[in-house]
Amino acid sequence: MGIVTNQSFKNTVTTYLGFAIGALNTLYLYAFFISDVHYGLVSFMLSTATIMMPLMAFGVHNTIVKFYSTFKTKNSLNGFLTLMLFLPLACIVPIGLIGIIAHDSIANMLSQKNPIIGDYVWYIYFAAIAMAYFEVFFAWSKTQMQTVFGNFLKEVFHRVGIMVLLFCVYFDWISVDTFIVGVIGVYGLRMFIMMFYAFSIRLPVFKFNRIDRLNAILKYTFLIIIAGSIATVILDIDSFMLGMYIPIEKVAYYGVAIYIATVIVVPSRAMQQILQPLTAQYLNEKNKVALEDLYVRSSQTLFIIGGLIFLLIVLNINALYDTIPPQFSGGLMVVFLISMAKLYDCLMGCNNVVLFNSDYYRMVLLFGVILTLLTIGLNMIFIPLYGINGSAFATFLAVCIYNTIKIYFVKQKFDMMPFTVNTLKVTLLIIAMVGLFYFWEFPFHPLMNIALKSMLITLMYVILIYWMNVSDDISGMIRKYLRVK
Repeated sequence: MGIVTNQSFKNTVTTYLGFAIGALNTLYLYAFFISDVHYGLVSFMLSTATIMMPLMAFGVHNTIVKFYSTFKTKNSLNGFLTLMLFLPLACIVPIGLIGIIAHDSIANMLSQKNPIIGDYVWYIYFAAIAMAYFEVFFAWSKTQMQTVFGNFLKEVFHRVGIMVLLFCVYFDWISVDTFIVGVIGVYGLRMFIMMFYAFSIRLPVFKFNRIDRLNAILKYTFLIIIAGSIATVILDIDSFMLGMYIPIEKVAYYGVAIYIATVIVVPSRAMQQILQPLTAQYLNEKNKVALEDLYVRSSQTLFIIGGLIFLLIVLNINALYDTIPPQFSGGLMVVFLISMAKLYDCLMGCNNVVLFNSDYYRMVLLFGVILTLLTIGLNMIFIPLYGINGSAFATFLAVCIYNTIKIYFVKQKFDMMPFTVNTLKVTLLIIAMVGLFYFWEFPFHPLMNIALKSMLITLMYVILIYWMNVSDDISGMIRKYLRVK
């Protein structure tokens, strides 16, 4: 776990930096600098582009990681990488042509509840392309075991760019329409920077020769499009569907709540960058011992760290909502439900990476399709009844079912479980601390209350985790950074 711990720590630092900047944007700058309608519009556009991204990328960002280590000669590897660079155009070009022909119909469909959306359909298309090719170039660098700079671009760069644009709006240097164009431009610039960095690590050599196992590669690529789309749909379909059912400003309130809860999976997102190529390597080498060790230890590490963040969010959420405009406080229940779903994601460890890089990904697609339909159906039922809270409940339920099925499937096929007795210990600790601290507030300003309460929770949690010795990796990090012997 040396390279995993090293790059994961660096990725976690940059990811949290990005989330801190994003929190400033999401909780304050967006809320105070532009209208709720335009805030909801940007949230809707980016969520829709995220849903389209796996299709636009044509699954290439996963295919590169899975098959890269299987090519042993330069010619075959260069031919494979050439195919990977051009394959996304197989979706991007036809979708663009469809957009040209059926633009008015698509715009009318998306803008039935909120007419403002119809003028920004092309923005969604170009944002999806930028996101897709960014992931392709990021995967290119992952194969060289270089993830830190790409993760910086993925988590920090665009948030800094958007923050600058928001201040430009505040000082009346640009209009809101120009701001929206600028947001798409930031994603495009990020894509090109990632491309130049990836090519500086390994310069592409274009070879249009015959590729070994081409049928297997294309079959995997096609099926992983569905798998990637399913995972994205489960996570982002709620924001998209809210825009179809309720006033778009409420999408902004939902987006704030989702952003707060998403902080829990920051360590997971950071660790996944380096877990992907390592897991693919162990699977290709059929190294079951190393794979199982990676599975268990990644689950333990992420659950412990995610558990701390879960506590900091849930136990400070009331004070946090006191610092932002009152209309956003309607997302309180959303934070609770999505936070629990995200904590379950942390408990999965490298489960997703194992499935997507194994020969069993075909069966997982079947589960995913069923659960996607379930997610959409649950949103259609609960959004009209309970608004944003109904959407959060639908997402929570779908994520829990999906994750449970994947854990069971890995157990059946690989005879591996991420849970140990230490998992139970951490779970009981989290429950006990929620019961102890939730109703306890300091009689100070909300920000001071958050700071004091967070320090107390963190100190108590870290001491108890170290005392229980539930993870060798976490205990080692505590000893290293606190110089405990």
